[in-house]
Parts: sequence; C-alpha cells; structure tokens
Amino acid sequence: MPKQMFEKDEKVLCFHGELLYEAKILEVIQDSPSEPFQYRVHYKGWKASWDDWVEDDRLRKMNDENRETAQALKRTYHESTQKPAKTTATKKKGQLSDFGSTRGSEERNGSMPTTSRGQKRGRNADIEDEDTFHNRPMIKIPVPDFIKSLLVDDWEEVTKNLSLIPLPASKPANMIIDEYFDEEKEKRFPGSAEMDLLEEVRSGLKEYFDVALGRTLLYRFERQQYKEAIKAWTEGKGEWKGRTCVGDVYGAEHLCRMIVQLPEMIAQTNMDGQSVNRLREEMTKFLQWLNRNTQTYFTADYEPTNQEYKDSSRGGN
Repeated sequence: MPKQMFEKDEKVLCFHGELLYEAKILEVIQDSPSEPFQYRVHYKGWKASWDDWVEDDRLRKMNDENRETAQALKRTYHESTQKPAKTTATKKKGQLSDFGSTRGSEERNGSMPTTSRGQKRGRNADIEDEDTFHNRPMIKIPVPDFIKSLLVDDWEEVTKNLSLIPLPASKPANMIIDEYFDEEKEKRFPGSAEMDLLEEVRSGLKEYFDVALGRTLLYRFERQQYKEAIKAWTEGKGEWKGRTCVGDVYGAEHLCRMIVQLPEMIAQTNMDGQSVNRLREEMTKFLQWLNRNTQTYFTADYEPTNQEYKDSSRGGN
C-alpha cells in the first residue's frame, strides 16, 4: 500500500524537466488505497497557471543535501546549454575530458563495438544509426572539482610516474557502492520509488564496473597488473581470498574513471529521458557523498614499479 511521503503545506523541491525547483504542496489526494498519492504543487515565484499534479517520485525533501543536488543540476544544465568553444585539432594529454572518452585516449586499450562478423553496413543504415544516436537522451554528470583533481593526479601517477595503485584495494568498488547504499537507504522509505531506484543504481554500477574495467578503464601501463590480479584472485590465496570479480579488487580511482565515462555508455542504451534524469540525480548524490569521503576511499600511496614490470608492460599486452 502506498505511503504518503509529503504533507500539505510542506516546502519541497520538485522536478520540472531536468531541474529541481522550490515548491509548496497545496493539496494531497489519493483516489484509492492501492493508488499512489498525488500532490498539487506550486513552484516558488511562478504563476499559479504552472501549478502541477505530481507523484512522489518528482518530489524531494527540502534539506541541505537535496539543495546541493539542485544547485549541481542547475550548474550542469547551464554549462550544457552554453555555446561550445571551438576545439583545436590536438588535445593536451592528461586533460580531464580524455577520462570520459572510450575513443580518444592513447593510454587505454579500449575498443569500440563492431558490427556482427565485420559486415559493412549500407549508407542508409549508417544515417539511421547516427540519427538514432543523436536523438537519445544525453546525461551530463557534475563531477566535483576535487575528484577531478584526483583523477588528474591518478593519470599522472600511472602514465608519467609509472606507478600503480596497490591491489587488491582495501576499499574496493563494490564495498564503496554498498557503504553508500547502506547510508543512503536510511533516508528513503522502504518500497518507495526512490528506494527502488537506489537499488537499481547499486546493482547497475556493479555490473557496469565489472564489464568496463578490463575494456576501457585501464591505462596501458596497468594491463600487466590486471593480468597478475586475475591470476591472484583465481588462486584466492591470502588477501585475495573471497575476491571473485574486479569490483572486489579495484577501488575508488577506477570507479570514478567509469563514472566520467557513463554519459558515453548511456548514450548507447535505450534509456528514456525520465530515466536519464533520475540516474543523473542519483549519480550526483553519489559523487557528492564520495567527495566528502575521499580520504577514506582514495589511495594515498601509489606503488613504484621495478624495471622488470616496466619491460613487461612495454611488451605489447
């Protein structure tokens, strides 16, 4: 049976399109005990003609965390609507935009999907596919500046200093996702749409990470370490015991590498606009939480590598 999540006259944040706006609940109705509650809201500063009937999945409690989310979504929206600056033919290595691309990086051994059996597609098929691609909802996830700086440092440590993140991570990606879930679920009502979405994001992040790690998240210099890690967790001895997938081995740095790639991954799915907006909100909250806990989850010390490893990594993996 649906629960009433908000009260009459309560001040809330409400989604209208891609953004969250301050609003007040004017009226609450429920057509039958099995039907969801409906809330009539008035957006602060808007004419009454914009008053809207919404369900609880468009509403958020008026608290500091959700205000921060609303501001982050607003900043991201304004950035995405600005006229893009002209780009040069050459991109500086180490620029953060490189982290979000599975195509342009010279440092990763990722590859783009190919058509079945290498068949050539006709010109019309190419046009249809391109049109379909550009019509898909796009998602831009606001990454906190401090996490951006950590990713730049991470890139330099691996590709310039030829150091590695120690494995297995003491706080692997699956543990990070679970700890966020355990903290965040206390703020949500069991059985609510928000709780269902949180559970979907939890499982989705783990699945994406397992698939993406070996394909697009590693720098070339890390691939030899990846081979050694597979062997170690397969044998399951010592600190590797009980680790059964990459989500149990790699930590926050690789998880964040994946998150900045999510827009490109999602563009290749059939998610609708509403689902994209909800996912963006969830990822914004997750990154804000991770940004507050960087000292807990990000590694402070990278491991220097010996000459044998350097020679092996150059051997063409």
